[in-house]
Amino acid sequence: MGYKVAVVGATGNVGHEMLNILAERDFPVDEVVALASQRSVGKEVSFGEKSILKVRDLAKFDFKGTDIVLSSPGASVSAEFCPKATKAGAIVIDNTSQFRMDPDVPLVVPEVNAHAIAGHTKKGIIANPNCSTIQMVVALKPLHDLATIERVVVSTYQSVSGSGKEGMDELFNQTKGIFMNDAVSKHQNKFTKQIAFNVIPHIDVFMDDGSTKEEWKMMVETQKILDPNIKVQATCVRVPVFIGHAEAVSIECAYDIDEKSALRALKKAEGITVIDHRDDEGYVTPAECGGEDPVFVSRIRKDASVANGLAFWVVSDNLRKGAALNTVQIAEELIKNY
Repeated sequence: MGYKVAVVGATGNVGHEMLNILAERDFPVDEVVALASQRSVGKEVSFGEKSILKVRDLAKFDFKGTDIVLSSPGASVSAEFCPKATKAGAIVIDNTSQFRMDPDVPLVVPEVNAHAIAGHTKKGIIANPNCSTIQMVVALKPLHDLATIERVVVSTYQSVSGSGKEGMDELFNQTKGIFMNDAVSKHQNKFTKQIAFNVIPHIDVFMDDGSTKEEWKMMVETQKILDPNIKVQATCVRVPVFIGHAEAVSIECAYDIDEKSALRALKKAEGITVIDHRDDEGYVTPAECGGEDPVFVSRIRKDASVANGLAFWVVSDNLRKGAALNTVQIAEELIKNY
């Protein structure tokens, strides 16, 4: 039996990846519908190597008969159309921030808390976490099971694709402009400061306590997915990389944790690839993770500044595991068990 699947936001970076991954993983579909705003109607998007889909108008689409909606159009659009889809009988897996902290909507990373999918019956919606949260909690889960993590300090190095096609274009145009003696200010629309040859410690809006909303998301989402008792301190930074987020993570545990036991736990864990050699090239960078599915963990070592501390480096393709792949994995788990 196949399913009718609608991809909302099909012309965006994540939408393209959702369509690619559905095809790559042979998701059991009878029909796939590509949806976007009116200005994209009629555009063609690829579904696998041989199929081309014509984009249809989200505003006019009738979701009746649709089984699963994979949604990544922006929070305000999701707020309007996800309830319409669920009312028509579809189950929505939403990649925006709109429903993540709704207590009646499960926030799911399948390697970490697949059991939470059962809660989708309350509203018919399952939320996909923030990209930086996803890769971190995948790495934290086996270590939390091993030694009970009490505190996390993380600094992120997030690629411009996390802000959409506009962010990628801005990095490209600014970089080209610098080499051609063109004013950077002509190509500065998406980011608050120059992104080419620079780093910006500012992702999303500032909050009253001085944190950015991205940093807040990492805290509250980690607590909702993994453990409400974990304390998280995050500093989120945009870097001039097109695809791939990296994170420097330090954890403080309730119980002793050594490098060898941590390494064993990480190697056994689903969704993780450990590449950790204390030598040149013995670690993974964003340039190597593009198009790859795993969360890569490297630089595993004791953090001697705290009791029961461990430090490590985490890298993942933010458009795949950080967004589209995680969404499709939720859909796979949904049809398999729920």
